[in-house]
Amino acid sequence: MSDAAPKVFNILFLCTGNSCRSIIAEAVANRLGQGRFKAYSAGSMPTGHVNPHALRLLEQMGYETGGYRSKGWEEFSRDSNPDAPDLDFVFTVCDNAAGEVCPYWPGQPMTAHWGMPDPALATGAEAEIALAFSDTYRMLTNRIGAFMSLPMASLDRLSLQKRLEAIGKSGAEQPA
Repeated sequence: MSDAAPKVFNILFLCTGNSCRSIIAEAVANRLGQGRFKAYSAGSMPTGHVNPHALRLLEQMGYETGGYRSKGWEEFSRDSNPDAPDLDFVFTVCDNAAGEVCPYWPGQPMTAHWGMPDPALATGAEAEIALAFSDTYRMLTNRIGAFMSLPMASLDRLSLQKRLEAIGKSGAEQPA
């Protein structure tokens, strides 16, 4: 019997601006994966601020929001940061970031595209905008929950990759 601590998997959620979807995903993954997963977020062209609607939603859901910031993905690239954490998984949550040339990720992570609509583009009354952010939160929570329930130790790399891709295709089309 081993006393070694269980492996904590590092996840990076990527989006272009790192102001909404990737921030929400980071928050959800850190809550759902406490002790088993450590989540981060970044953007290829960070806006420099977190969308206030995203922060409001997270606060309403009971998250502490003081530490979130919009940052570039170079913080997680060995090319720019030799102290970057080894990444196990990298998920793009917007269509723009999926097509961009990514830097070298430490740890040779598995990657998948989990694209979904950008709630920051929602227009209309405050309730309509809030609904767009709630839908994003719901989709991300469902996908992250499905991901974290996978039997990591019993899946080979190819099977795991197929599951990650299938999760990315689930739930984006239908509102709850």
